Amino acid sequence: MVFSKTRSEALLSQIRGGLPMNRGDKLNLIFQLSLPSILAQVTSVMMFFIDQAMVGRIGVEAAAACGLVESSTWFFGNLTSAASMGFSVQVAHFIGANDFKKARSVFRHGLICTFVLSVMLALVGIAISWKLPFWLGGGADIAGDATTYFFVFMCIMPFFQLSSISGAMLKCSGNMRIPSIMSVLMCLLDVVFNYILIFVFHLGVLGVALGTAMAIVIGGSVQAYFAIFRSDILTLKQDREPFTFVWEYLRNALKISAPMAAQSFLMSGAQIISTRIVAPLGNVAIAANTFAITAESLCYMPGYGIGEAATTLVGQSMGAGRRDLCYSFARMTVFSGMIVMAVMGVVMFVTAPQLMALMTPVQAICDLGADCLRIEAFAEPMFGASIIAYSVCVGAGDTLRPAAINLCSMWLVRLTLAALLAKDYGLRGVWIAMAIELVFRGTIFLIHLLRGRWMKGLIEKSAN
Repeated sequence: MVFSKTRSEALLSQIRGGLPMNRGDKLNLIFQLSLPSILAQVTSVMMFFIDQAMVGRIGVEAAAACGLVESSTWFFGNLTSAASMGFSVQVAHFIGANDFKKARSVFRHGLICTFVLSVMLALVGIAISWKLPFWLGGGADIAGDATTYFFVFMCIMPFFQLSSISGAMLKCSGNMRIPSIMSVLMCLLDVVFNYILIFVFHLGVLGVALGTAMAIVIGGSVQAYFAIFRSDILTLKQDREPFTFVWEYLRNALKISAPMAAQSFLMSGAQIISTRIVAPLGNVAIAANTFAITAESLCYMPGYGIGEAATTLVGQSMGAGRRDLCYSFARMTVFSGMIVMAVMGVVMFVTAPQLMALMTPVQAICDLGADCLRIEAFAEPMFGASIIAYSVCVGAGDTLRPAAINLCSMWLVRLTLAALLAKDYGLRGVWIAMAIELVFRGTIFLIHLLRGRWMKGLIEKSAN
């Protein structure tokens, strides 16, 4: 036994034990789980923020090079996250049912399967790294640095995957502290390594890539240590029986993660197409778009933090057969997230120039990026609704229908509008299209999830 029982763990045990929970207990649990998860999400994005801020000091070309392949790195990262969720959701259900032995067995399967996947992804990424900048519409002036950044990221993909699955397992077990601490650690290491490699050894974009890679390797390894060897519930040494591969766990993981992976593939493909829409607008537009996306990420990460709490709460409630708690947690997390995201939207609107100035001294980039952030600020509440409603569905084990909503909204609304508006309004038109699409997506989720029969039917099916 390593960790003392926290207030959140005590409340989670009430779910598993079938004990009643009042509204105060539910709000307390949402807060207890969301706060460290929000911290973890924000500090994770801070790594990208730090990278972009330091790259911005190198020059416009360096910033454009990293920005050009950023959507591609997110694509591969999202595939690892989808694979992790396929196993971690099963772990949450087994923990909710107080079957910790099966939870650890699923964890073992997840470690093996995701490692194999991450090696395959790394090999694919390395193979295409030389051509990728040109496929994305980048010029020869930034292609070399773009290839370097992407190549280094793909080399440490197994460690990125290890960090992803270890963090997901800890969160679904109710332990949000260790993933948040590890995120802060990686952020601090990223600052130190980047500073040394960029400004002491003058390695430029290579220094940015190596600094981030070293932070991920160290942080991911430490997080895996806590999940595998120190967690009360997940520590693998508790089981003495020989490992036996259970195909049902893999099939269930595929049912959950396949729609998420397909969504990641098509959503990231949409992001890549969006990058191609922006690329002809010039290096200033590419850099402004990249910096604005990173700055906006700091504002919507609280939504993802609450979403992770929703996944844990709904997942364990499902496993415990507490259908009353499932629907209650779904509604409370979604509306709490919308309120938080509305506040973050106001913050983003007010501080947009300062956020951009932190990342680049080039005034043209700052002005254009700030305009984009202020356009997006109005869509943040509905973006929060879509993020958390999707996370609720993941916790319940349903990823197909929410993935379909995301994909249709992205491809049919955002990309179509972006291509049309970019002609007359440039990068601002692309961000207007993004804001409209996020409001549309959030509205659809609210109608079909919270006011319709979808969630109730899903709960009934899973509980039975």
